[in-house]
Amino acid sequence: MRIVIGQGSCGIAAGAEKVRKALLNTDINAESISITGCIGMCYLEPIVDIYDEDKLTRLVKVSEKDAPAIADYIRTGDREKVSALIVTDEDSEFLSKQTRIALRNCGIINPEIIEEYIEKDGYKALRKCLTELTPEEVIDVIKTSGLAGRGGAGFPTWFKWNAARSSEGEEKYLICNADEGDPGAFMDRAVIESDPHNLIEGMLIGAYAIGAKHAVVYVRAEYPLAIKRLKNAIEQAKAQGIIGKNIFGTDFSCDFMIKAGAGAFVCGEETALIESLEGHRGMPRLKPPFPAQSGFWRKPSNINNVETFANVAWIINNGGEAFAAMGTEGSKGTKVFAVTGKVKRSGLVEIPMGKTLRDVIFDIGGGMKTDKAFKAVQMGGPSGGCIPADLIDTVIDYKALGATGAIMGSGGMVVMDESTCMVGMAKFFLDFTAKESCGKCIHCRIGTKRMLEMLERITKGEGREGDIELLEELCYSIKDGALCGLGQTAPNPVLTTIKYFRNEYEAHINDKKCPAGECSDLIEYTINADKCRGCTLCARNCPVNAITGTVKQPHVIDTDKCIKCGKCYSVCRFDAVVKA
Repeated sequence: MRIVIGQGSCGIAAGAEKVRKALLNTDINAESISITGCIGMCYLEPIVDIYDEDKLTRLVKVSEKDAPAIADYIRTGDREKVSALIVTDEDSEFLSKQTRIALRNCGIINPEIIEEYIEKDGYKALRKCLTELTPEEVIDVIKTSGLAGRGGAGFPTWFKWNAARSSEGEEKYLICNADEGDPGAFMDRAVIESDPHNLIEGMLIGAYAIGAKHAVVYVRAEYPLAIKRLKNAIEQAKAQGIIGKNIFGTDFSCDFMIKAGAGAFVCGEETALIESLEGHRGMPRLKPPFPAQSGFWRKPSNINNVETFANVAWIINNGGEAFAAMGTEGSKGTKVFAVTGKVKRSGLVEIPMGKTLRDVIFDIGGGMKTDKAFKAVQMGGPSGGCIPADLIDTVIDYKALGATGAIMGSGGMVVMDESTCMVGMAKFFLDFTAKESCGKCIHCRIGTKRMLEMLERITKGEGREGDIELLEELCYSIKDGALCGLGQTAPNPVLTTIKYFRNEYEAHINDKKCPAGECSDLIEYTINADKCRGCTLCARNCPVNAITGTVKQPHVIDTDKCIKCGKCYSVCRFDAVVKA
């Protein structure tokens, strides 16, 4: 038998390393215990997969205390020993309903052993390109596939590659943008941690296509495990002659470099990323010239994100037509999403374009994890927008999502239920973009700050008549005047929440109420005397002693002393504390 423990960041955070050490302390043969990356079922971590030849037994939510039972199962084959840990058929559907291309090896192979990647046809596509295809033919295959940049803009990959190849100059650079900055997004991190050789192979193919001898991965320093495994993969590839001089005995040579960035959201914009690579503050450049003509060190450069490169080897091996057969007319192939928020099954989902939001949130994600109704989904992170429940059947492609006012983005998908305040949600994302603004242009630097100040006033009950109209006016002014994509898209969360949840803004401004009961300044806690049993639990948990009463008698909250922390509301077992 072979025991494989999921050790992506999510698995390690959940205790996977403790599980591995506990299993090593049993009578299980240590050589049969291996690791893998994230399979995508983050909500079930730690995960232990047991392979008996072709038969897989998947154990979920494993703790170190389960090690003896797992050892008994491996020794006896008695599934009753681990029956409580075996993944349910319902949870198994989380993966079975996906189509995995970029994530095809994630959670399957050991990311620290190059031989396991090679066994999965690894570097076969690179060899094919170098020995059978010209750079122009490689670009044609990518063109046929319809692969668009997965970083958010959806720009045709072949067009960018062709522009860089057509630029004059012997020295060119291929750059991978792994500066994943969206709150709630972790697709790129998971790919690098789980399948780093797939990224390397895709980048080498791209470098061959554009004529680059230098490949650079710009990854945020907050991803230490991803950096560690990528460094390891690069060294392994160098040792086998896959990176360096005369790769596979051909005339093609390419070196690799990793740059750990400081984690600025604006470095998702390619020219700001280049500025950071060069050692400057990450601030966007004026365009034109575009990076294809003048990029890193003013040399022709091409930039794509991790997920884009993660599709390339599969496309070369299977043909551009196979990739183009999936998806919609204007959006080909699959897309990876990081599904988070108030959903039962949170994690990584890869589906063909053309599926609906309902397919992801309810069919794969399992719907709401609370008894509250689905309210909205935030698509595209701080640059995206909120799509309401009545648009749950929106098709997932660039055009359809754009029509709602949201964007595909890099793939963040935050699910919200009816307890979420949409004004507060807009404030949260605008607070992020206002802080992440590089400050180069006035519209973004000052405009986002003024909008944030207005949203803060509104959520405190200090909104004024005309605030909604002024917010809209500011939104369009910032979109029109900002220099780069950060400022141009920063108003999206505000515009979409006003468009679909204007009544919540009006309630905050006119009635000084938060319909979702989330804005603390607009909440008042009281105790229903008919329901209160006088258990004193609320009084004992109140941090400011604002609750008084005797045992077995109704209690009272002093609203003048109450700091609205909500502790009484959360601890009451009789629904006696009322939030209004």
